[in-house]
Amino acid sequence: MSSHPVIGISLDHEPEGGYASTPWYALRENYCTAVSAHGALPLAIPHEMDLVEHYADHLDALVLTGGGYDIPPTYYGSRRCHDTIKSNPKRTAFEIALAKAMIPTNKPILGICGGKELLSVLFGGTLIQHIPDEIISPIEHRQKPPFNQPCHEITIKEGTLLHRITGKTHAYVNSDHHQSTKDLPEDIVINALAPDGVIEGIEHPDHPFCLGVLWHPEHMASPIDKDIFAAFVNAAK
Repeated sequence: MSSHPVIGISLDHEPEGGYASTPWYALRENYCTAVSAHGALPLAIPHEMDLVEHYADHLDALVLTGGGYDIPPTYYGSRRCHDTIKSNPKRTAFEIALAKAMIPTNKPILGICGGKELLSVLFGGTLIQHIPDEIISPIEHRQKPPFNQPCHEITIKEGTLLHRITGKTHAYVNSDHHQSTKDLPEDIVINALAPDGVIEGIEHPDHPFCLGVLWHPEHMASPIDKDIFAAFVNAAK
């Protein structure tokens, strides 16, 4: 790995209509600047299934981004589909394939919001399909813009990768989601919780750097967000 690692960043995918008359990709700029600020080369990854193994060979690390979509419940064995769910089947199928190819390489993986949920499902977990329906007295998890301001507190578990990165047991983060991890296999670590019990972070203890966070650190709403990207890029060098 070089001193300027190549960081793959997953793209959102939209059908024709709206912005363009043909299908199109989208990615917010701050995902790229969050990694380039620490000396990495951001590379947006098109959803080309035939290139998954090549991507895994050439990338030094992977960011699984968030977006306005949900993981189809069939991926975690649920026949029920909440009426708020908006799926993006092509994107989900590609990201799962790419994450499966990357994990055995032990290269760093950072899942953000929907990317964290994808990791949860990939590791054998299930999801809360709509927080207001399943969490008693939920706090606000869908703040109004701007997202570079914190929304609620999280508690970080001592001894976890997230704790080692941040040096904190408490932090304030932004929030823009309606789902979360529900159940996880025992070998997957829960590293952060919201005050209402919503799982805000997960990690794989047997992987050098496989971290999922439910908030959006690319907006730099919290001091710990810069620490997360710095550690992520450093792990890819």
